[in-house]
Amino acid sequence: MTDLLKVNNLAVDFALEGGSIQAVRGVSFRVPAGKTVALVGESGSGKSVCAQAIMGLLPRSATIRSGEILFDRRTSGGDWSEKGGIVDIAKLGRDGPEMRAIRGRAISIIFQEPMTSLSPVHTIGDQIGEALQLHLKLSEKEGREKVIAMLRAVGFPDPARAVKTYPFELSGGLRQRAMIAMALICNPSLLIADEPTTALDVTIQAQILKLMADLQKELGMAMLMITHDLGVVANVADEVVVMYHGEVMEAGPVEAIFRAPEHPYLRALMQAVPRFGMTDAERLVPIREIKSEAGPLFQEKQPWPEGADKAGPLLDVRNVQKGFTIKKGGFWGGGHQQKVTAVADVSFEVKRGECLGLVGESGCGKTTLSKIIMRALSPDSGEIYYNDRGRRLDVRGMSGADLNEYRKRVQFVFQDPIGSLNPRMTVFDIISEPLVIHRIGDAAMRAEAVKELMALVGLDIRHLRRYPHSFSGGQRQRIGIARALALRPDLIICDEPVSALDVSIQAQILNLLKDIKAKLGLTYIFISHNLAVVDYVADRIMVMCAGRVVEMAPTQELFRNPLHPYTRALLAAVPNPSLDDCLDFGRVMEEKASQPAAWPAPFTIDADNQPTLIDIGNEHWVRADLSIRREAA
Repeated sequence: MTDLLKVNNLAVDFALEGGSIQAVRGVSFRVPAGKTVALVGESGSGKSVCAQAIMGLLPRSATIRSGEILFDRRTSGGDWSEKGGIVDIAKLGRDGPEMRAIRGRAISIIFQEPMTSLSPVHTIGDQIGEALQLHLKLSEKEGREKVIAMLRAVGFPDPARAVKTYPFELSGGLRQRAMIAMALICNPSLLIADEPTTALDVTIQAQILKLMADLQKELGMAMLMITHDLGVVANVADEVVVMYHGEVMEAGPVEAIFRAPEHPYLRALMQAVPRFGMTDAERLVPIREIKSEAGPLFQEKQPWPEGADKAGPLLDVRNVQKGFTIKKGGFWGGGHQQKVTAVADVSFEVKRGECLGLVGESGCGKTTLSKIIMRALSPDSGEIYYNDRGRRLDVRGMSGADLNEYRKRVQFVFQDPIGSLNPRMTVFDIISEPLVIHRIGDAAMRAEAVKELMALVGLDIRHLRRYPHSFSGGQRQRIGIARALALRPDLIICDEPVSALDVSIQAQILNLLKDIKAKLGLTYIFISHNLAVVDYVADRIMVMCAGRVVEMAPTQELFRNPLHPYTRALLAAVPNPSLDDCLDFGRVMEEKASQPAAWPAPFTIDADNQPTLIDIGNEHWVRADLSIRREAA
């Protein structure tokens, strides 16, 4: 087998004030022609630095101290034989003509975040066609036809229209498809995919992985997949390279890596991944455990008055409806308005002390519903009641002191730990801000509370005067959790709190949330698109699709007996870190389970049939007509 790329003893240093840091140290691996190699490790392990070195995209502060990156141009599909066979990319000038000829033509890259990688002021067609103009010198007509053909190949529903669209007009999945089209338009021999599915829904992730595998087979290219998701690795890789702190810990065929992992770091990574069917006694094992300590202010559960539960569940949501009006086309009086229903007749309860998992794809209404509960949005109709220690409060009718008290009782942990923290505020100011806003305590009491909160989420109190940028992603998420706990809330809404984190950091945060819940007697609404994560933290699960609740049941019951086709599709799309339970890509692509119009009877939703939630026993509810009871029996 011919090696398309060989990295030998690569070392990369970054120059800093007062010295340098070794980001990559003696890394060696190969990428065989036509095969997929997975580069696995946590953030900071050096994976992306290796990719940047291969692409000649290292920042100016970086220097390749030693090693070679040998690329065999004879297998690249271009007319390279006249220019020589194997070239050492490490010795090429980053902006030289030879490197520019390779970059984008023979080697392409897909970045992790498509929205920041695409220009917001240029159309998708222009951005994809730019590579054609640079490398193949096609005419405008030929280039447009090739762009449309490539958009069709990556699954755009209307390629001719898509060439005129801008990135902000596309969903996350379509933006990632546009990035793939841009990377493949010149038919490269090597595709580097840098975390291409990290923040995508599991169903969209499965579609993107299937698309990349199909295109790889069709074009005969090799792929270097950079990821921290071992479930993805098990489903796409031929060979695996495991990195930690800039060094290779273990490497080999995917069978050997998963069947008989030898290095302790790799075994630890595998123990940190949430898996279906974990018992209540089982616990994720992160590589570095967080030590959570509760001080005097936060070590005891707040007392709940005797008989207060008679006022009902902690949160009672009934028939909530929310729609948005969007304008299609024209800025000055042109175009037309379209009504979009984000939340459609949603009803559920949250019991005190439980964790309700809220599951569904992007756009299903999860975050809109959470904003309605928080009173950040007003619903068009419906009722929301909150049990404030025996007082049944109408959330929609609240104002003044009652609304302020409610907002103290219900707090939020955001998905993006970077965007949700003010970069101009220190950690002390961020965590103490809720106490200042609600005028709780004096300066000394707030300072003590902040120190206790830092210890509660496992952070060093010596870092209180630092700013968010100096912390890792997992540490920033812990700062967000500390801020949410500052007011001693009863209910915390966690909106995708671990979706963009490494598996080990994800395990830290999930364990932390479970520990704090037990210590402080909290109630959670945990929003996610990953059922394996929700299975680990939730007592009950509510599944949403197209603004509707389609199924709701205790966690074990839902996984034992999923009834709705959408729930089954979500379960089928979660990549398991196991070679014995690989994804059925064909099923994920064919079922179209996220389209209500395609649901079979008794789940069909159309103008003549509007099924409601049916109780089939064991606290299991499913949106269907009454015939579901006969089928379930």
